[in-house]
Amino acid sequence: MKTTLIKFTIVILYIILLSGCVPPQYVSEIESERDNCKTIREELWIENEKLTVQNTELQADLEFAKTAKARMEEMGLKNAEELKNLKARHSQLSKRYNELEDAHKTLINGSDAETRQLLGRLENTQKDLYQHEDQLNQAKIQLDKERDELNALKNELQKQNAQLLELEDMLTEKDKEAEALKQKLSAALTGFENQGLTITKKNGKVYVSLEEKLLFGSGSTQVDAKGIEALNKLARVLEQNQDIFIMIEGHTDDVPVISGSKFEDNWDLSVQRATAIIRILLDGSSIDPKRLTAAGRGEFMPVDPRTTAEARQKNRRTEIILTPNLDEVFELLE
Repeated sequence: MKTTLIKFTIVILYIILLSGCVPPQYVSEIESERDNCKTIREELWIENEKLTVQNTELQADLEFAKTAKARMEEMGLKNAEELKNLKARHSQLSKRYNELEDAHKTLINGSDAETRQLLGRLENTQKDLYQHEDQLNQAKIQLDKERDELNALKNELQKQNAQLLELEDMLTEKDKEAEALKQKLSAALTGFENQGLTITKKNGKVYVSLEEKLLFGSGSTQVDAKGIEALNKLARVLEQNQDIFIMIEGHTDDVPVISGSKFEDNWDLSVQRATAIIRILLDGSSIDPKRLTAAGRGEFMPVDPRTTAEARQKNRRTEIILTPNLDEVFELLE
């Protein structure tokens, strides 16, 4: 502890000798880190909302399938009961037809009037029987159709349940991967987290946020030695995690660049800073350049919208966003 205090004092004296005074913005470093994390949290919350909406839609489809299944089962029971009644009626009519046919044979030698009466009754019964046979066949066809629809609905319901479980398992696994990556980064960057660097995990992503003082001088894209050391350690971890996408975002304050400088505006400055960091991460490493994206946000995504010196200090930052490969998750959602 005593040695650390001595080193810290030497660093402070060195900065004083170089600059002549301590810039006021360093007084608010802790507050800057807090507000910076707040902005990151809000951005991740929005992304989490998207996944939540997609999960809610799947749940709604599942509830609809359950309701349809219940309705189909109810209709199936009703039709089965109707089929049972038709079968009983058919049996009765068949029995009656046989009785009338036997009576016809018995009375075939009787009077013409009795015979015609009996034949009329027999024909009517036969027609009724044929009609009920048709109804019975139609009921069977309808019942078979509803049974097929119910089986298809059951299969779809089982498929959706399986997809939900698979999605939950994927998201859990991706969150574990992000947590493991965060732990590796924290171990590799020990000593930098109190010098303008923070590491957080939100909604499955890991955010490495670096203050301007750790990387660049004012209005410069040249990374100093301390910043290069931190980025090299970060690169060693990223080399071992090939399934991670890397977004580098440069942010500036709202003060316009000096007229006549090599930068057209804050957009240009923020993009060039992001690009400078990418070059350092790739220098001497095996990181696939396809995994890297440079983005310049300029002054348009401040963590503190005020125009005070403290607020502007917070807004001058670089964020490295590490995202696990979610292609399998998105394919399942589609």
